Amino acid sequence: MFSDAAPRRYNKPMEPIAENRRARFDYEISDTYEAGIELRGYEVKSVKAGHFQIAGARVLIRGGEAWLVNSHVPPYQPKNMPAGYEEDRSRRLLLTKDEIKTLTGLLQEKGNILVPLEAHLKHNFIKLQLGLGRSRKKSDKREVLKKRSHEREMRDTG
Repeated sequence: MFSDAAPRRYNKPMEPIAENRRARFDYEISDTYEAGIELRGYEVKSVKAGHFQIAGARVLIRGGEAWLVNSHVPPYQPKNMPAGYEEDRSRRLLLTKDEIKTLTGLLQEKGNILVPLEAHLKHNFIKLQLGLGRSRKKSDKREVLKKRSHEREMRDTG
């Protein structure tokens, strides 16, 4: 009876709301984590509309909580925003205590940094994919550019 019906798609691929493409170039990402983000109601509408910038943002852990710093959420309706709205305020990330303890230990190692890679919707909640990485040196960045251009040439010719 149900075999002729179109299959339901519960597990749609997550399309990114915002991406931080520069992070994968500037940092060598070793591990990824997923975290929720605490937003106010009027910010949610703006983020779901795609008005969310995480380029240049990073994650700090202070007082047992994770914070997203230097992200930008412009107002959805500028004339309808509350007075004193800060577009660049720090936003709390929703992680478990065990995840925060693990990340705190990993960030104690020299050179490790936690950066947001992308924001996406998951079951109608806004989630951030965080990447734990080390900063690349200038010579490493040049090698990455050479490798990408070589792969592009191979793909175009073949």
